[in-house]
Amino acid sequence: MNLTYWLMAIRPRTLPAAIGPLLLGNMLAYVHGHFDTLIGISSMLCAVLLQVAVNLANDYFDFKSGVDTHERVGPTRVTQSGLLSPIAVRNAMIGTLVAAVAVGAYLIYVGGWPVAAMAVFAVLGALCYSGGPYPLASHGLGEVAAFIYFGLLAVVGAYFIQVGQTNLDAWLLAATVGCFNAAIMLVNNTRDIRTDREANKRTLAVRIGLENARGLYRVLVVAPFLVLVLMWLLGDLPGLVPLLGCCAFPMARLLAARFAQVEGAELNPLLGRTAQLTMLYSLLVSLALPLAQLT
Repeated sequence: MNLTYWLMAIRPRTLPAAIGPLLLGNMLAYVHGHFDTLIGISSMLCAVLLQVAVNLANDYFDFKSGVDTHERVGPTRVTQSGLLSPIAVRNAMIGTLVAAVAVGAYLIYVGGWPVAAMAVFAVLGALCYSGGPYPLASHGLGEVAAFIYFGLLAVVGAYFIQVGQTNLDAWLLAATVGCFNAAIMLVNNTRDIRTDREANKRTLAVRIGLENARGLYRVLVVAPFLVLVLMWLLGDLPGLVPLLGCCAFPMARLLAARFAQVEGAELNPLLGRTAQLTMLYSLLVSLALPLAQLT
């Protein structure tokens, strides 16, 4: 039973937000002729550990700050519900961060001081998302943090560790995945508008309201496909990449339509579905990149 509670705390269905970007960054490095298997596995493991640490920190800090109450409409939070003690969740968060740093030490050895700087930035982001004197999630910066950490930093960081430099393709593809991960965060915050407002948690959804949040979600899940097509038109990508990548567009369209119709607890399924969209898109583009070289 305790294992079930820890799985609830870890929130496995959010892990595609970490896995997808690392897969894409490493595959882009592969098609550019620079890939080391151990580096690829280590970077993906580090990203997953950081995502788990963020989830645990969110569970712990939202309980400590009083944001999570019995009126919560999202999935059960183990700390607030008493399933796990706050100390246990806090210690698990610290242990996960330590494990991420340990894995990251190898990546720092390979990539040098730029990777060390990215590692510090990533750990600070995990801690400051829900905690610290200026929690990002409580000041309307959750979606921005998701875009930066699980988009730009994840894809470009994975590519840099393999290649030793970055390029425009890496940044643009990173931005597409960042949009999807920002959309995941937006679903979470839109669902919690009422309870967050009562707890004085000023998320972006609270600040802009339900209708604007619905419009923003539509932009976030459609923009990546437009970027793919634009990159192809500019000659930065072979046609197979947007062709396969856009196979995920029908799912994005359906999710945007559903998001515009529901609110509150009815948004819970869309959280996991948006994470699945992120993973599907990342898989399709990652598959298309090497296939395009064979055609």
